[in-house]
Order: sequence, then C-alpha cells, then structure tokens
Amino acid sequence: MSLSSLDLNLVLSLRALLEERNVTRAGQRVGLSQPAMSAALARLRRHFDDELLSRVGGQYELTALGRALLDRTATACDLLERVFSSRAEFVPGSEEHEFTLLTSDYAIAVFGAELARTVHAQAPGVRLRFQHMPTSVTEETATLLSTADGLLMPHGVISGFPAVELFTDRWAFLVAETNDEVGDRLTMEDLARLPWVTYQRTYDAPAARQLSMLGVDPHVEVSADSFQVLPFLVAGTRRIALVQQRLAELLRGVAPVRIMEPPYEAVPLQEAMWWHPVHTQDAAHIWLRETAARVGAELAPSAPGRIAPATKTEQSPG
Repeated sequence: MSLSSLDLNLVLSLRALLEERNVTRAGQRVGLSQPAMSAALARLRRHFDDELLSRVGGQYELTALGRALLDRTATACDLLERVFSSRAEFVPGSEEHEFTLLTSDYAIAVFGAELARTVHAQAPGVRLRFQHMPTSVTEETATLLSTADGLLMPHGVISGFPAVELFTDRWAFLVAETNDEVGDRLTMEDLARLPWVTYQRTYDAPAARQLSMLGVDPHVEVSADSFQVLPFLVAGTRRIALVQQRLAELLRGVAPVRIMEPPYEAVPLQEAMWWHPVHTQDAAHIWLRETAARVGAELAPSAPGRIAPATKTEQSPG
C-alpha cells in the first residue's frame, strides 16, 4: 500500500474513532460533522476490511483489529505531528518550544539538572519535560522514541537508533553502616550471599550482566523504580545496592550507608541521549543534542581509580 494513495486525514479520524468509540464525539474532536465522520468510518472499514467498531447493546466496542490499531494509530499521529512541526531554523534566545526526555531519576539528578540550568540561561522560552521511562523500554524503544525527543540511557541496553554521547560514570556499592557482615572492603562472596536492592529490572543493566558472567546471581530482595531511594532501602539492613558513583557521591550523607568499591573491575557506564531518526534534521533537535553533548562534556569527571574506603565513623551523623 502506497502512502500516495491514502488520505492521511483519515489517520486523525481513525484515532478519534478508536479512542472515543463514538461517531459523534469523534467528529467533534477533529472538527467534522456527524455525517462526515460516518463517511470516514465507512472508508476506514473498506480499507481495513474490518468493522473496527461493532455495536454491542447501546454502545460501540473495538474489534480485535481495532484494539491492535489503537496504540499504533496514536504513535503514528504523534510521529506525524513531530514531522510536520520540524523547523529549518531555531533561534534559542527567542523560541517557545518544549522538549520531552525519557529518563531515570539518576540521569535527571547528575545530568538533567545541569542541562535545565543551561537551557534556562540560553533559551528561556524553552521548556524541558523529564518523563520517567517505563520498564518496557527495551521492548518498545521505537514506539517510545516516536513520542519523545530523546531517551537518556547508557549504552548496552538498547541499540539501533542514533545517539549522542553525554558522560561516563563508574559503579559503586552501598552498604549499611550497621552491616557488620561487611568489612572495610566488599568481596565477591559478599555479593553472592547478601540480599540486594535493585533498580527495576536488574538483568537489563550491563553491570548486572557482567556479574552474571562472573558467576554472581544477585538475590534481589527489594526493587524500586528510583535510584535515589536505594540508600534508604539499604540503610539499617543486610542489603547491598549497585549504584552509579556520581549519584552515590551526590547523595552522600542522606542515609547511614557506606559507599564501597566493587570487588571486581566493573565495566564503566557511558550515558547517551538516543533519538528517533525523524528528529535528525530538525533544527530545534539539533540544538538540543548539541547543548546536551556540551553539558555532558563539561560535567566534572567521575573519580578515577579506587573509591576511598568509607568507615562507619566517617559516615556517622555529626
């Protein structure tokens, strides 16, 4: 089926019909009369050779194909809107614009805050919206990127999309000050026997896959969708947590935990901003990417080498 033979206005009608499940309301939503929307529904039914909406009692319900098209149509509309809102020029000092970035609270804390300060100084009319990425990001990357301007995520989790490098980070462990089972240094045996606190799906992280290759299968006792709560979930328990060193240093002192060096050569983290190819030539997006890369490059480097052992006395309040 060639796009040249399709009326792309039908995409808007299709989305309204599938979401509203009512011809009158769908017409009001897109500015069409009830007869015009009925005609659009008839054309869509002929195109798909499916009823899409079937009457059950006094209301319409989606057919199996209609349910399958519901999310796809919303994604297509979002993508079309981004295509036709692309700009050949972008003047940051005078533009009104909003960028949506999918991210974790880690990237917001160590990078997003500085990006927001830079954007405010250079483009006061530009708004940033940080949106928490769902756990389905690895399975629905294309769909998610079609609805946002970028995804902040390290290499090793997704691939196949353009990306700009931001900054590097190292890994550290959090151990409760009261955990007498751990001495001044962690051991591989500690990692294998102690319960863990993790961020969302442990197995997606390259650092966790590295542990698996080393023969350590973390016993996950608690998981959370926030990196910044990990110190509180470790404090006062036997649990340990693997976190980014930049975040660990930023949160130092918020909870009675020790920041400890991994007992192995942990693979460094390379954070990047990924985007959908539809944005590649857009002037506003080019400015965003260049700004993000510059902010990332100007971040203070993560501490190289060994993390200084933190004793319980050093981490105690007061």
